[in-house]
Amino acid sequence: MFNVQTIQHSAFSIQNSKLTHMEVILKTDIAGLGYKGDTVTVKPGFGRNYLIPQGFGMIANEANKKIQAENSRQAAHKADKIRKDAEQLAEGIGDIQLNIPAKAGESGKIFGKVTTIQIAEALRNKGFEVDRKKISFDSEVKTVGEYTATLDLHKEVKHKVRFKVAGD
Repeated sequence: MFNVQTIQHSAFSIQNSKLTHMEVILKTDIAGLGYKGDTVTVKPGFGRNYLIPQGFGMIANEANKKIQAENSRQAAHKADKIRKDAEQLAEGIGDIQLNIPAKAGESGKIFGKVTTIQIAEALRNKGFEVDRKKISFDSEVKTVGEYTATLDLHKEVKHKVRFKVAGD
């Protein structure tokens, strides 16, 4: 059984442990936060209420850090192969320029906007398979003209692709 001092002491430590930040080990890549296996510092509410319940992360205590270190050692060879595949894909894409057709008015403003789905489809038509979630734009594409998109192929491999939006 617990004695009164132990109960009071644990209640005191819970009340005074208002954490301002906590460390979480990511289980998946999360845009703007980090990559799988990274230890990141987040606010406690974000960690407890979103990352951990959704299965995107786990608390970075000593046991989990040791497990993660062992897993990362075992996965190093696999990761190297994935990185090389991403580099080969980036070399294959090279300096191609994609043409994206869009309905546009006389002023050059397109109806709607160009999305990552259209870029992924144009790459697929050229023979390159890139997930739309790994494509981002430097600026919103709402007019006819030339733009660049960034492909986040791997955490160490990023590639720029030029594309031209042409009005129909």
